[in-house]
Amino acid sequence: MGAQPKPLPFSFDALLDGETDFAGWRDAARRLALNEVPSDRVTWSTGSNGDLFGSREPLPDVPDGATMNVPRAFVDLAELVICHSDPQRFALLYRILFRLRSDHDLMKIASDRDIIRLSEMAKSVRRDIHKMRAFVRFRQIVEGEVERYVAWFEPQHHIVERNAPFFQRRFTGMNWTILTPELSADWDGETLRFGPGAEKRDAPSDDDLEALWKTYYANIFNPARLKVKAMQAEMPKKYWRNLPEATLIPDLIAGAEKSAQEMIARMPTIPAPHHETVRAKHWSKAEPEIGDGADATTIDELRDAAKGCRRCPLWANATQTVFGEGPDDARIVFVGEQPGDQEDIAGRPFVGPAGKVFDGVLEEAGVDRSITYVTNSVKHFKFELRGKRRIHAKPNAGEVSACRWWIDHELKLIKPDLAVALGATAALSLLGKAIAVTKMRGQVVTREDGLRVFLTIHPSFILRIPDPRDKEAEHARFVADMHAVKKLMAA
Repeated sequence: MGAQPKPLPFSFDALLDGETDFAGWRDAARRLALNEVPSDRVTWSTGSNGDLFGSREPLPDVPDGATMNVPRAFVDLAELVICHSDPQRFALLYRILFRLRSDHDLMKIASDRDIIRLSEMAKSVRRDIHKMRAFVRFRQIVEGEVERYVAWFEPQHHIVERNAPFFQRRFTGMNWTILTPELSADWDGETLRFGPGAEKRDAPSDDDLEALWKTYYANIFNPARLKVKAMQAEMPKKYWRNLPEATLIPDLIAGAEKSAQEMIARMPTIPAPHHETVRAKHWSKAEPEIGDGADATTIDELRDAAKGCRRCPLWANATQTVFGEGPDDARIVFVGEQPGDQEDIAGRPFVGPAGKVFDGVLEEAGVDRSITYVTNSVKHFKFELRGKRRIHAKPNAGEVSACRWWIDHELKLIKPDLAVALGATAALSLLGKAIAVTKMRGQVVTREDGLRVFLTIHPSFILRIPDPRDKEAEHARFVADMHAVKKLMAA
């Protein structure tokens, strides 16, 4: 008879290198799970709090030929939850992993207590990441001839390493340092480094740019949209002590009603007169021909042809045609619904509030804006007049169908690798049939001509969500959609 395998110890102490050592946790968890070690027989600790001098049984090796597959959804959440501050997170993740061996659909059971806790922890980490991005305020210091920008932030979770690449991308041209009690992140223009934590007194208290920032904040403060409870939910008072603009907030709130009334009185409600003059001159012919553009060989030529479009009645009340923008050889084409009030006046797509959300999400997801082309299913602004205000009205199927001619020619000239339908109207334009975007969101539909179409929401949907937490969750989901777009392009 051969030698019997050595029995496993009753319990194991899994020591990780640090609070966010996901690779270490994954390796240890895999070894333990494949040896069928129950979760209650494992103690998890990190290098900062482990028993460095006590006896520790080595973790078992992976049995020969043993494999384990887990849902991608669990891996994604585990990478996020590993940044949570709860010391029991490692045990929770291992318990779920161990259960997944026998119940592969566990992640789909929304009522399961472990899954509920996992989702809550992931949401809390996402929120902390968002707060850091929103409330970090850099202050300028001068070291000899070198300018450096230093910020102080107190995160709730271990998010500094995960979040630092965002600041690296956004402030690539700056030398900056973010100090936190646990860890510091430093960017010198070439290398991102991490160091020990600091104290608030190590960060500068103010600089010459602070007065300018306060002036800017006071001018962009929108009293008409002020909801104090919602604002405090989005920007809790615990962050105020580190925000230079926080000293302005009480006075801005107190004067909000009066400021809102003054702003409404000043608000432009119809296009400026010079736009009406241009449009009247452009349509001076008794019966102008429909803009054709069939022989256009570049996007610029197609755009010029579209200025005379009369394929549907929307041209009559719009200020001008709002055509797409981007390089002729863009790899991704984003298609929205129609231009809004600001786009109609500016003559450019995605420059209004939804466009700003869209640009920010692309930046967060790391999607290179230079390889994208943005356009709309309908090229003229459809609206209803309410007093002096022009209120968005959804284009109907006939108007979408009439304008599909332009979309088809844009795609024919650009030849993108991927089209992204932002909302149901865009999906109808690109696919020629009504699509339930909320049900098919994140899916890719391949057209008869071979073009792949990725389905997601329009960024304006995020703006219409009243609850700040729901808005944040939808924003994070939209960022995830753009990550998926980026992966599709990489593949």
